[in-house]
Amino acid sequence: MTKAGAGAARSPRSRLRLYLLCALAALIWAGLAALGVWQLERRVWKLNLISQIDQRVDAPLVDAPGPAAWPAISASTDAYRHVRAAGTWLTGRDTLVQAVTALGGGYWLMTPLRTDAGFTILINRGFVSSEYKPAATGAVGQRVEITGLLRITEPKGGFLRSNDPAADRWYARDVAAIAAARGLTDVAPYFIDAAATPGAAGPVGGLTVISLPNNHLVYAVTWFALAAMAAAAGVHLVRSER
Repeated sequence: MTKAGAGAARSPRSRLRLYLLCALAALIWAGLAALGVWQLERRVWKLNLISQIDQRVDAPLVDAPGPAAWPAISASTDAYRHVRAAGTWLTGRDTLVQAVTALGGGYWLMTPLRTDAGFTILINRGFVSSEYKPAATGAVGQRVEITGLLRITEPKGGFLRSNDPAADRWYARDVAAIAAARGLTDVAPYFIDAAATPGAAGPVGGLTVISLPNNHLVYAVTWFALAAMAAAAGVHLVRSER
């Protein structure tokens, strides 16, 4: 068989391989481009969320949501709302949750507040050092008025560690778990980060960090660049096969 005849015999297989390479390159390009578009959509969503949170933080004070509103509470609609609550401390039921802040390592002091409306809210009164003694939490039945930011419960743990209620070790502000450990009832499914109180001794409030990472544009550029590379590699392979 001549060389020309051998080339003719191989041509159907070569064409099939060429088609497969084209299809594979197209699929890879489409997948990477879709990921890039998805990241652009996520960026729009994140920018809207950041704008909404900024508006909530600076909005006028509103009463902390009561039981009727609890089923609808969510991070997308309620996180960082500027709220107030009045009631009495349920002392002796404090919880220290591990924290790392601009002031160093220590704890968040979580104290339940029995509101005038009859339900209970966990209040993050602020940061305390590791030397803090829970006994110094204030007078029994002391009535207070709290303002701060509504925060969503943290049931998934923190610091790559899970809460250990039996050992009273807490790494995340899991409202339901803390309420169960402290024997609390009618507890709101959120907690409040108390605002700073100038000149006050004790826990340091007002340390809420509102930082939502927004790297979606970088991710989008990366996916689009990979899509362009996949397209270029596909063209090169097709030319080589032809």
